[in-house]
Amino acid sequence: MIIQLCGLSGAGKTTIARNVQRKAAADGTPIEIIDGDIYRESLCRDLGFSREDRCENIRRLGFVASRLSNYGIISIISAINPYESIRQELAISYPHVKTVFIDCTVEKLIARDTKGLYKRALLPEGHPDKLNNLTGINDPFETPVQPDLHLHTDNQSIAACTNLFLQFINRSLALQQAQYASVASN
Repeated sequence: MIIQLCGLSGAGKTTIARNVQRKAAADGTPIEIIDGDIYRESLCRDLGFSREDRCENIRRLGFVASRLSNYGIISIISAINPYESIRQELAISYPHVKTVFIDCTVEKLIARDTKGLYKRALLPEGHPDKLNNLTGINDPFETPVQPDLHLHTDNQSIAACTNLFLQFINRSLALQQAQYASVASN
């Protein structure tokens, strides 16, 4: 199974993914997190932040996820993943792709600003430290049309979101196994 997270910077994607990974490991369920920030330092170092480069970034992360998924490892892509078209492309390119929207209001994200990105994006035009491509502020984010799971980190705790996400994974795995059993018995 491949789970593509999407949501603005600071919404809690990686935090929730790590919590789910830790809890799932205790039950023997293998999960690998494909973190967009980490992969941008290696596999995707040549990419910028244009729409084309952002889509290529997700394609590469999706390919890595598909290789792991083939070995029964649940792959969680933790990236902003701002465009509906690339999310749909992944969903049709690989089997068992789920989309989880980690949602948080921009106002709450500005207040949190864990990486200082929102402060830089909100600097006046022409300021030498201005960040001109922060998704949700001065670069678009397309809200998922029909995510498989929608978590609201602005009004749900990280613990609650983690538990809902883990329940979602367990239900999805059970459904996937039931489908395999049905096909095998025919």
